[in-house]
Amino acid sequence: MKPVIHIEKRGGKDCIFCPFRRKWVRFTPEEEVRQIFLWHLVYRYMYPASHIGVEVQLPSGQRADAVVYDDRLQPLMLVEFKAPNVPLTQLTLDQAAVYNRMLHVPLLVLHNRKQTVVAQIRNQDIQFLPDIPKYGNHHHAQ
Repeated sequence: MKPVIHIEKRGGKDCIFCPFRRKWVRFTPEEEVRQIFLWHLVYRYMYPASHIGVEVQLPSGQRADAVVYDDRLQPLMLVEFKAPNVPLTQLTLDQAAVYNRMLHVPLLVLHNRKQTVVAQIRNQDIQFLPDIPKYGNHHHAQ
């Protein structure tokens, strides 16, 4: 099944519909990456759409690109998106790690369409996973 992404001109600008925010937002390469990835989270990895927050305000005033919550509505996964031409680097991981100091999620995901980095965090240890666990197959950090 291919992602269903809606793009149209609104007010003279290219916009993409974000079903998670229930609104049209400015179309950017990073936003397209986000919408396709979140579509896959819901339809391929079986994460409930109602458990996905986009542009989540953090206590620091910064915003996380996306946060996925578990059934108890505890933060489960932090996702940091980059445009396809922006490589995923240690700096990208460090940015996500800074956000994670506020959320304490067991899964950090970096994605730029060409590459996905999945880091599982347990007791300050980071283990890189080959893929995103399907919903319900994750383990909470101890």
